[in-house]
Amino acid sequence: MKVLKFGGSSVASSEKIQKVLAIVEAASKKEKIAVVVSAFGKTTDKLLAGANEALEDITTAKETLETIKELHFEVIDDLIIKNKKEVHEEITYLFDRLTSIYEGVFLLQELSDKTLAKVYSFGERLSSYIIANAAKELFDAAHKESRDLIITNNEYLNAQVNFKVTNNNITSFFEENKHQVVVLGGFISSNIFEETTTLGRGGSDFTAAIYAAALEANELQIWTDVSGMFTANPRVVKQAYPISEISYEEAMELSHFGAKVLYPPTIQPALRKAIAIRIKNTFEPESAGTLICKNPENGNEVKGISHIEDISLITLEGGGMVGIPGFSKRLFETLSVAKINVVFITQASSEHSICVGVFENDAAKAKELLDDTFSIEIDKKKIKPIIVESNLAIIAVVGESMKNYQGLSGQMFSALGRNNVNVRAIAQGSSEKNISAVINKYDAKKALNTLHEQFFEERTKQLNLFVTGVGNVGERFLAQIHQQKKFLKDNLKLSIKVIGIANSRKMAFDDNGIDLNNWKEALENGEPTTLDSFHKKVKESNHINSVFIDNTANQQVSEIYEKYLRDSISVVTCNKIACASSFDNYKTLKQVSRKYNASFLFETNVGAGLPIIDTLKNLVNSGDRVNKIQAVLSGSLNFVFNNFNADSTFHDVVAAAQKEGYTEPDPKIDLSGVDVARKILILARESGYKMELEDIAKNAFLPEESLKTDNNDDFYASLTKNEGHFQNIFKEANDKDCRLKYVAEFADGKANVGLQHIASDHPFYNLEGSDNIVLFFTDRYPENPLIIKGAGAGADVTASGIFADVIRIANK
Repeated sequence: MKVLKFGGSSVASSEKIQKVLAIVEAASKKEKIAVVVSAFGKTTDKLLAGANEALEDITTAKETLETIKELHFEVIDDLIIKNKKEVHEEITYLFDRLTSIYEGVFLLQELSDKTLAKVYSFGERLSSYIIANAAKELFDAAHKESRDLIITNNEYLNAQVNFKVTNNNITSFFEENKHQVVVLGGFISSNIFEETTTLGRGGSDFTAAIYAAALEANELQIWTDVSGMFTANPRVVKQAYPISEISYEEAMELSHFGAKVLYPPTIQPALRKAIAIRIKNTFEPESAGTLICKNPENGNEVKGISHIEDISLITLEGGGMVGIPGFSKRLFETLSVAKINVVFITQASSEHSICVGVFENDAAKAKELLDDTFSIEIDKKKIKPIIVESNLAIIAVVGESMKNYQGLSGQMFSALGRNNVNVRAIAQGSSEKNISAVINKYDAKKALNTLHEQFFEERTKQLNLFVTGVGNVGERFLAQIHQQKKFLKDNLKLSIKVIGIANSRKMAFDDNGIDLNNWKEALENGEPTTLDSFHKKVKESNHINSVFIDNTANQQVSEIYEKYLRDSISVVTCNKIACASSFDNYKTLKQVSRKYNASFLFETNVGAGLPIIDTLKNLVNSGDRVNKIQAVLSGSLNFVFNNFNADSTFHDVVAAAQKEGYTEPDPKIDLSGVDVARKILILARESGYKMELEDIAKNAFLPEESLKTDNNDDFYASLTKNEGHFQNIFKEANDKDCRLKYVAEFADGKANVGLQHIASDHPFYNLEGSDNIVLFFTDRYPENPLIIKGAGAGADVTASGIFADVIRIANK
C-alpha cells in the first residue's frame, strides 16, 4: 500500500485536481492507495481572514466566505456529474455551518483557539469530500474523515497525537475497507471529546506520515509543485537541481532550515518505521523526484544548502557568567515557558556568552522576558542587558557524509569571505551533518549562490557583469561576450551573464542576464540613470562574483570605483583616469581592492589588448627591477604619423584615426600627449615608483591655439589653420631620413613624452599602422630589452583586453 499526499498548490483548481486524479488512478491500478489532501490553494488563509473580519464586520466576513464558496462549487460543477445533487447539499450544509460560526464570532466578539480550529478544519473537510466524490466518477474510491481516526490531546491549534489510539483506529478502518482508494483530509484531527483539533504548520504532511506509519506503507509520496528537494531553493539559485536520494536525517536538517517542500515533523513517523518518502511534482509526474530513505546512494558530500530568513540573534554575555552554573538553564527555560522557538545555539568556550537565534517576531518578547529573568545580574553589572540583532538569516550546509571530508567548513567560509558575506555566528553539531552560519538577511541570496557554486558547480564558475559605456568599445565587448558564450562554458567552464548595462542616459537590468541579441532595445526601454543610481542597483542586486566594467573615458565614472571595490565588486576598466590620478588615490584603490578581495584590473590602460601591464606585474612579482622603459604607447598617434606626409593634410589623417576608433572621443587628449603621459605614469607606478602626472615632462607638438580649444569642431578648425606647422614637422624628419614617433620614456625615476625623429636602425622605425611597442630594460634584461609589440588601439582590441581581464578574474 502507498500513501499519496497532495498539497494546496496541487488542488488549487479543477484542472489541477484532474491531474491529481490521473496520478491516483494510475497508482491505484497496482495497489491500494490512501490519498491525503490539503485544502484548496489559499483556502485556509482565506478562512482565517474571514474569521478575523467577523470580529469587526460580519458582512465583510460573509463576502470573503462567498469567494471561498464560489471556488468549491465551481470545482463541483466541473468534476462531478453522477452525484452532483448530494455533493451540493453536503457542501451547502458545511458552508451554512461555517457561516454560523462566523456569526457566533461576531456576536460574542471572541475568537478562541477552539473556534479557530473549527474554522481551519473546513478547508480540508470541503476539499477531501469534493475530491473523493470526483474520484468516484472515475474509479473505486471512498471518503473518510480524518477527525474520526486521528486522536490528539486538547491543544486545538498544534495538537499532539495519541499514537496508540490513532494507530488502532487507522489499522481497524483500513482492514475493513474494501475500496481501492480512500481520500482523507490532512491537518485535521479531534480529541477524545470529539472536538476538532488541528496538527499545526505542515499538518497535512504530518497526517500523511501518520497514515503511512500506521499502515506500514511501501512508500509515502508527497506531491507538490516542485520536482523534489533541491540542492538549494530554485527560486533563489537558478542552477539548483533536484537531489535524487537523501537520508532521513539530511532531509530533516534541510527542512528545518527552510526547505519548504517538507515539514520536519513529517519525517518522524516514517523514520521510525523506515518508510521511504518520495517528493514528486504533480505537474511533472514523470520526473523522478527525491527519494528520502535510510541508505541513500552516495552522492555529493554536501547534499543541499538551505536557509531561514527573519532571524534575530539574542546574546547573553558578561564576565559574571564564567564558572557559574545555571545561566543556560534559566535562559532556555524562560524561552520555553513563553513558547519561543530556538532555531540556533552557539556558546563561547570561555562561557562568557551564549547566543541563540529566534524568529524576528519573537525577539522583542524574548528580550523583555530575559531582561526580567536576569534583572539582578544586570543591575549588579555581572552581565550586560540582553543584546538583540535583527535582519539576519541562517544559512546551512547539509550532508551526512561531510564528516568524512576534510576542509569543507574552510571551503564554506572561504567562499563566503571572497564574496564579502560577513558571518555573525557559527554552529556545527558533533555529528557534522550540518554547518550553520548567521549572516545579514540582505546577503542570503548571494550566500546561497556562492555556496551552491562552491559545492555543486565546481566545474562551472559564474561571473555577473555590470557594464557602463556601450559606445565603440562597449558594443564590441558585448558582441565578444555573446560570441564566446558557448566556448567559455565548454572549454573554460565559465558562465558569464551581463546583468546590467548603462550609457549616459539610461540603464537596464535583468537578474537572469540581459539578452545580448537585444541589449540595445532593453537599454532604450530602460530607466533613467545616474552614476549613483547604477551603483545602487548593482549593490542591491547583490550577485556573486560581480564585476563592474567601465568602457568610458569619463572622470566621474572613475571616481566611483572605490565604492564598488568596498562592496567587494571587482572593477575592470579601460579608463586611464583613475590610475593616472593622484598617487594617493591610485594606492587607495589598490589597497581597497586587496582589503575587500575585489580585483582591480586595467590592462587596457596601456596598449589596449596587449599584455603590457600583466607582463610588467609578473616581472616585478618575480623579483625583477625595472630600470628604463621606452615606448610608443599611442596607437592613434602612431596611426597619424604613419599616414601623414606631404600629400595629405594633418586634419584629414586625424579625422580618419577618429573614424577608425583609434582616438579618444576627444582626439585632443591623444594629440596633446596627455593620454601617453598617463600611460607611462601607470607603467612607472606599476614598476614600483611614486610619481604624479605633473612630474612628467610633455614636449607638445600641437600649436598653442589647438591646445586651447574646448570642442572638437574648433580643434579640427585649428588643425586646418595650422597645416603649415604640421608640414614643417614632417619635412624636418623626412629630410633626416627619419620617421616621426611619439615616444614615452622613463629612466632614473623621471619620465617624459614627446615627438621624436626615429632613425632606420631603431626598433621603433618600422612600427606600422596603430601598433604599440614597449621596451623594458630590467636587471634581467639590461642590454637586450624585453619587447612587447602589437596592435595598440581600436575598439576590437580594446574590448578583447577588457575581456581578458574578465577571464583573469574568473581564473583568480
